[in-house]
Amino acid sequence: QIQLVESGGGLVQAGGSLNVSCVASGRFFTSYAVGWFRQAQGKEREFVAAISRGGGNTHYGDSVKGRFTISRDNVKNTVYLQMNSLKPEDTAVYTCAAGGVPTSTVRHYSYWGRGTQVTVSS
Repeated sequence: QIQLVESGGGLVQAGGSLNVSCVASGRFFTSYAVGWFRQAQGKEREFVAAISRGGGNTHYGDSVKGRFTISRDNVKNTVYLQMNSLKPEDTAVYTCAAGGVPTSTVRHYSYWGRGTQVTVSS
């Protein structure tokens, strides 16, 4: 079992950048793929990005392709989400999750963090 804690959220102007982190505690972090999801107020949860156990495979939601980059450092038990060219519609709570495969499907993830708020002002 692992625990996930997100950090790095905050307020940024449109066009700016932000890097959020997901730190895992517990054993066998390298056994898990990690995904990022976001949920804006009043909207459904949306897939953002996912990365495989070794970091060699990544997947992105259509709305963030070309702007966001997911990466991981297995020595530091950390997954990063670098967000560039931010838009007001990127405003949401960003949550990381760990599971068996790097998928956009929520049910494939067993462990979830509590999220970090990202707010993009226009």
